[in-house]
Amino acid sequence: MNPATAARPEPLANRLMRVDPRARRFSHAQVRDLPRMLRAGDLLVVNDAATLPASLQARGPRGDSVELRLTGPAEDGRFTALVLGAGDWRQRTEDRPPPVRLDEGDVVTIGPDLHARVARVRPESPRLVEIVFAAEGAPLWSALYRHGRPVQYSYLERPLELWDVQTAYATRPWAVEPPSAGRPLTWALLVALRSKGVRTAAVTHAAGLSSTGDPALDARLPLPERFEVPPETTAAVRRARGLGGRVVAVGTTVVRALEAAAAGGALRAGGGVTDLVIGATYRPRVVDGILTGLHEPDSSHFALLTAFAPATLLESAFRAGESRGYLAHEFGDSMLVLPRGRESPPAVGRGGAGPPQT
Repeated sequence: MNPATAARPEPLANRLMRVDPRARRFSHAQVRDLPRMLRAGDLLVVNDAATLPASLQARGPRGDSVELRLTGPAEDGRFTALVLGAGDWRQRTEDRPPPVRLDEGDVVTIGPDLHARVARVRPESPRLVEIVFAAEGAPLWSALYRHGRPVQYSYLERPLELWDVQTAYATRPWAVEPPSAGRPLTWALLVALRSKGVRTAAVTHAAGLSSTGDPALDARLPLPERFEVPPETTAAVRRARGLGGRVVAVGTTVVRALEAAAAGGALRAGGGVTDLVIGATYRPRVVDGILTGLHEPDSSHFALLTAFAPATLLESAFRAGESRGYLAHEFGDSMLVLPRGRESPPAVGRGGAGPPQT
């Protein structure tokens, strides 16, 4: 499937494939049709993480050109980072030359006001390191936003600006790649969903890298990622369940966050770091369906979808989309994997249930 090379000017016109795993069928629509696919009492859960400028061009201790791609913060103020060799996003990640080896104690220079020391080389790969910036607090964040660029890949037609990779409802800067399933959700569409009685809630999940250029490291994706599920969201899930509604995750990161928060059996508010890998044998405890992008059948994102629909059905849907010119990746078209179930909506706003919440 061809990738989208840029964001479309009208996201509501993006194509949307509806996959019904119960009927084992799929159909074609547009993102603007989402309100008719959901019903009053359903809960749409988004990832409200803002996207960091996580790509940092730097010089190693011997003057070698390297790129650091942040993969997320560690608990003690460190950041984990992927080290890439010389070059930039215009080259395919897998075609970039291997980076020079960085060892513990090495210092890399990103700019005159931004330096980082390698605190640890991760055991998974010598290309994955933990770094400590010389600056802290506001000076660090100012320098990161001054020198960093959004992570991007060679299929895109132009350098991305930071606003290109944000959702409408982005809040805390946790993600290093955009939680792109939510990009087509404009405020107009969210208002239309609310007017129908579809509630919304949020988690914050540090969406990580989708490619490293190292096949052995790619096979480990997704790497452990930070998440937080607020009490308001756990209450919204319980309310949706009480109304007979469905919980629909916007993106694979939301699935991982909600399911990680329910790992003990019941959904609990709070946060942490999850290394949860979801596939065909996993039985979701919280999530009933997912709004996502179009993912190649050999990707980790596709493997997660097989927890919600048979792989053969998803592969057929992917090939059908490909033949119709659907586009993939972060600016591409969308897929809703959700059983239709009963079509008569539960009563919302009656019997003490209260009005729809956003």
